Amino acid sequence: MKIAGYSYQIFITCFLIQIFFSRDWMMLSIRTSLFAIIPVIASLIVLYRGETIKHISGKVIISLMITSGFFATLGSVHENSKNISWGIWIYVLSLLILAWQVMGYWSKIDTTYNKKIAITINLLVPVMFGGLLLFLWEMLTVGFQVPQVLLPPPSMIGVAIMNSLEMLWADFQQTFLKAVFAGFFFGCFLGFSVAILVEKVPFLQRGLLPLGNLASALPIVGVAPIMVMWFGFDWHSKAAVVILMTFFPMLVNTLTGLRSTERMELDMMHSYAANYWQMLFKVRLPNALPFIFNALKINSTLALIGAIVAEFFGTPIVGMGFRISTEIGRMNVDVVWASIAVAALSGSFFYALLALIERQITGWHPSFRAS
Repeated sequence: MKIAGYSYQIFITCFLIQIFFSRDWMMLSIRTSLFAIIPVIASLIVLYRGETIKHISGKVIISLMITSGFFATLGSVHENSKNISWGIWIYVLSLLILAWQVMGYWSKIDTTYNKKIAITINLLVPVMFGGLLLFLWEMLTVGFQVPQVLLPPPSMIGVAIMNSLEMLWADFQQTFLKAVFAGFFFGCFLGFSVAILVEKVPFLQRGLLPLGNLASALPIVGVAPIMVMWFGFDWHSKAAVVILMTFFPMLVNTLTGLRSTERMELDMMHSYAANYWQMLFKVRLPNALPFIFNALKINSTLALIGAIVAEFFGTPIVGMGFRISTEIGRMNVDVVWASIAVAALSGSFFYALLALIERQITGWHPSFRAS
């Protein structure tokens, strides 16, 4: 609480300095002034009523009060971006210290005995941190008048997304629902199957593993044009690139997982007269599940990257990679960033879905419980 007290004292001190010497940004409207003062009230409450922040309801109230400062600075910088006084940057810097402290409060909540609170905290803290990054992005690009060709603000990207929903949905279908899904599942299945075969037939390890390593080392920019020539301009050629990228990580991780079974467990299964397939499905594959899911999560990002890059070398007039390459040539940077945002969100949700499935399937595993 002592460090927290310093954070709030620093904010109040910075607020007083800027209000006496550079308060023009606060005087643009009554709403801006009101929103800028609310975090000061929150700081005084925490300093003189520290027990408030110990309760969930108190954390919610303090968090909302501090959030009003972000709306004040954003509103001010958009209303008068050409004549922003230096006081707003002192306010923003001290406000970031408060926000960091608030995120620390939420992260320290004990979630051991309440699953609903644990899920809420695990979602809330990343959302708060992401919002903080977007706020900084917006403030710096608008406040310092960064050319939109170099880096558009998030608000401009949001407008581009809303104005291009139909086009972005078609790109998402072409790239993610077709090329990424098909290549991801087939590549992971192929790597998983070959891993079981290599583990069953040891001499294949010396022949197949070097070839798999060679396939993983092939550059996308060299493979993609060849795949386009082989499989055409549609999503099939992009799926082939994804298969090459996802095969080796699944192969290596599955092999490592299959070999992670303790010798004592195998001896116990031998004592029960278990055959190879019984040991595989009852002991070795369950022990390998954490390694398999690690490969799936790694491949979820590799697949999206491979499909988008492959679309630079030949595709129908649709797709995320096609959109990025064509719109950057037209200097429509907001549309380019909108496509990047859709790709990033798609990859993040795909990764989160795999992590959720992993939690449901491997929650019993000692390594998962330890983490």
